[in-house]
Amino acid sequence: MNTSKVYFTDFRTGYFGESLPAKLKRLAREAGIGNIDMNGKFVAIKMHFGELGNISYLRPNYAKAVVDLVKELGGKPFLTDCNTMYPGSRKNAVEHLYCAWENGFTPMTVGCPVIIGDGLKGTDDIAVPVEDGEYTKTALIGRAVMDADVFISLTHFKGHEMTGFGGAIKNIGMGCGSRAGKKDQHSAGKAVINSKKCRGCKRCLRECANNGLVFDETTKKMQVNHENCVGCGRCLGACNFDAIGFAQDQANSILNAKMAEYTKAVVSNRESFHISLVVDVSPYCDCHGENDAPILPNIGMFASFDPVALDQACVDACLEAEPIRNSVLGDHLHQEGFNDLHDHFRNTTPAAEWETQLIHGEKIGLGSRNYELIKLT
Repeated sequence: MNTSKVYFTDFRTGYFGESLPAKLKRLAREAGIGNIDMNGKFVAIKMHFGELGNISYLRPNYAKAVVDLVKELGGKPFLTDCNTMYPGSRKNAVEHLYCAWENGFTPMTVGCPVIIGDGLKGTDDIAVPVEDGEYTKTALIGRAVMDADVFISLTHFKGHEMTGFGGAIKNIGMGCGSRAGKKDQHSAGKAVINSKKCRGCKRCLRECANNGLVFDETTKKMQVNHENCVGCGRCLGACNFDAIGFAQDQANSILNAKMAEYTKAVVSNRESFHISLVVDVSPYCDCHGENDAPILPNIGMFASFDPVALDQACVDACLEAEPIRNSVLGDHLHQEGFNDLHDHFRNTTPAAEWETQLIHGEKIGLGSRNYELIKLT
């Protein structure tokens, strides 16, 4: 079995020492990012801009370090993320950009454009074949993400209430899916319309190619024809009023496997590089409009060409760390009668599990769980 290289450095900088952004650039160079031909090429840097109200997302300073490095290598970088499936401050490009700006990600602060990968309403996607996909034959990926010549992921490694942890695979697979792509990963079900929110504008009807939507002339509301609806999710992005939803009914194991398959669709057949920062390890996703106290101390920065090895190295480092007492994890471990699973992420969210994404990622050839950790001072 192949062994991938993962490079690591901690957050120590010394007295009047090297800054953390500079240390991140050095880590990426040591890990081999300079071997990628970026000269004159478009480079997508995929990250999470944070939901409004959440302040545990990665600081823009780290993004700027990666942007500056790409420019030094001759690339044309842009920061990107795709719209969310659920209502919030990032469900369309207008609100998403305002959210990114408010959280500090502007062309002035990061040194490059910010582009929402799946367009204004999350419907600008492309169907990408998934080689060896068991659950997904074609992944619906934001068009701007796939138009890039080179792909870089910059990930905030943290806990997650559904997938156990949110690492590179989560950032790439779920994050690069369009609104329909996110729906595909979360649910195999059909559309549900909230009649109280429906305005009867018929905008969704223009997106439905299967006669799955019917307009009721009496109530002036849209309804779902469940016999015809194929659950494609195109109507989800078309609705401006959050009137259309899908039950998140996929088992966690299938969700994790689909994320790995979507990740493979994004990175296959082009140069890619991956960075994860284990910092402010919040118990839940940065998609929350708030963040709880970190469950683990800040550990360091990791980089690799292999997203599976990268996630494995990050989770291994986290499992070796000492939990923080004043946190969800610390509270659980001190509860009388709590069933200790000897896994910091499962102890934080016992109903979730994370290993499936790594097992399946390795199975479909996305990467290797075996890695050599190369530590930099």
